[in-house]
Amino acid sequence: MSTSSATDGKKKIKRGFLAIVTGRTFLIILLLAAQLGVLLWGLQQLGRYIHMGSALAAAVMMIYILNTRSNPTVKLTWCFIVALLPVLGIPLYFFIKLDVGHRTVQQAIGRCVAETVPFLTQPAGVPEALEKTDEDAAGIARYLKNIAGFPAYEGSEVTYFPLGEYKFEAMLRELEKAESFIFMEYFIVSEGRMWNTILEVLERKVKEGVEVRFMYDGTCAVVDLPYSYPQELQAKGIKCKMFAPIRPFVSTHYNNRDHRKILVVDGKVAFTGGVNLADEYINEKVRFGHWKDTAIMVRGEAVRSFTLMFLRMWNSSERAGGCAYERYLPKPEEISIPDAQGVVIPYGDSPMDSELVGEEVYLHLINTAKRYVWIMTPYLILDGETMTALTSAAKRGVDARVILPHIPDKKYAFWLAKSHYRELIEAGVKIYEYTPGFVHAKVFLQDDRMGVVGTVNLDYRSLYHHFECAALLCGGKVLEDIKTDFDDTLKKSQRVTREAAAHEKLHVKLIGSLLKIVAPLM
Repeated sequence: MSTSSATDGKKKIKRGFLAIVTGRTFLIILLLAAQLGVLLWGLQQLGRYIHMGSALAAAVMMIYILNTRSNPTVKLTWCFIVALLPVLGIPLYFFIKLDVGHRTVQQAIGRCVAETVPFLTQPAGVPEALEKTDEDAAGIARYLKNIAGFPAYEGSEVTYFPLGEYKFEAMLRELEKAESFIFMEYFIVSEGRMWNTILEVLERKVKEGVEVRFMYDGTCAVVDLPYSYPQELQAKGIKCKMFAPIRPFVSTHYNNRDHRKILVVDGKVAFTGGVNLADEYINEKVRFGHWKDTAIMVRGEAVRSFTLMFLRMWNSSERAGGCAYERYLPKPEEISIPDAQGVVIPYGDSPMDSELVGEEVYLHLINTAKRYVWIMTPYLILDGETMTALTSAAKRGVDARVILPHIPDKKYAFWLAKSHYRELIEAGVKIYEYTPGFVHAKVFLQDDRMGVVGTVNLDYRSLYHHFECAALLCGGKVLEDIKTDFDDTLKKSQRVTREAAAHEKLHVKLIGSLLKIVAPLM
């Protein structure tokens, strides 16, 4: 190649290069690269501010949470969530706390409570008698009347049922005697021998002119009953309501389930306890081994409180002033049992106010125990106060015992319970598991002088989120019957040793520990 040809080639390459560099395409590529560089630099700088902003927002939010009026364990849970996931945690906290729809329900319940207050007057002489016989019982009685509005009654007889089968038999007998009205409020209703037998009686009583009202929780429509079931019962002449039908994502107040179990006949007899209206509760159907449950039947003046508890819930979805309460309240002298032993205080707990009535009663029994406090519960998901109360009671020499299921209905709840075992056992609390199957009873017994039978579990859902009910029993033969049942149940239970708690399976320990973080929100 000649020298001139080589020179011409170099010139062409140079011109091509200059054309590319000075052309529009190169300018666009250069500008895009510059834009990308500026964007990446901006994101890097902005990311610092985003990180700083989220950290600051989380810190401010945690300070706010720590200064709210709520349980310390719940505060710690929210602080953990906000610190770990502030973008998700902060809006979630306000969504739950603002509780869309909660205010309407709260106002309706509050109205019904106000309407019934005049009918829950304290019978004369009962507080004074308690003061003389048991100062601790008198103290919790004052709380239940002054703060929760529930009086203490003499003149009431209590029958204890150590199994659901016995309650079922007594229910049928009392339903057959109904002449005026039947009120039923239950958490679970499932078709089977138990409910179908009761329903036959209710249909017959309606034909006899007895007013029958039946209310059940809306979760039944998920699995147990068709959504249209209230209409089916109404066609039979039974007034029926489904409490808080499930409507996902509409409002968090649908987490506030009606966990109560109440039956009232003619205002003269009432039932409560752990027994729902499904065949497993009477061991007609086996789900988790033998089903151990308990209940009580109350006759006399104390039935008034159960009647009004039912009417409060029923009327919360009715128009204001739509109930003649007196119609359902027999005069005390008509139903009082003069030779009845002890004092009975029926009470309810509502998530719509600031009082944790169920937990307050339990803590009182633990903290004032001098010799023993025995507990039966299906779940053991404890907050800081209850854990401290139980361990402190054991450390001061109180015989603290807790009977739990050996065959659980919910594995996550069982693993959560086991996460408390080691600390409780090391403090001296005796943990037992009911070997034949599942314990669904909610029973406390203290020092042969006070006891509780009702619907309140030892977990966050019962103590914080659900509508619950129970009866505080002060003295009387019924406490002897409860103690006999505890003794019989202990014989069928195995004690959890310190070694067994320490050598629990690794996955159980791990999952239980992780679930503890979110337990207050479950």
